[in-house]
Amino acid sequence: MRYMLLIAGDPERFATLSQDEQQGWMGEYFQFTTEISESGELVAGDPLHGIETATTVTVRDGDTVTTDGPFAETKETIGGYYIVDVPNLDRALELAAKIPDARVGKIEVRPIMEFPVETA
Repeated sequence: MRYMLLIAGDPERFATLSQDEQQGWMGEYFQFTTEISESGELVAGDPLHGIETATTVTVRDGDTVTTDGPFAETKETIGGYYIVDVPNLDRALELAAKIPDARVGKIEVRPIMEFPVETA
């Protein structure tokens, strides 16, 4: 089953770390990514640019409105994600706990809906 591991953290906290600490943090991410890639559990994963680059789109009564920034004002923001293919929720939770941001932020684990593929 596929799960999305959404990484929610405080980007301002990362900015307060020394360069050595930042490199160590990123090293942990590279190590985790390598581990789940080599195990065959990684489907996809990417960091996201900061919320200052976000644009929110809404459509009301046929009118499209775009707004700079995220849809909600929060201290924690989604900074990246992994999609993993694992046997069960327990394994997805185990992997989420290994993500470095789990120690200072939150990792939201959500199953990905599977739709049947129709063939013609």
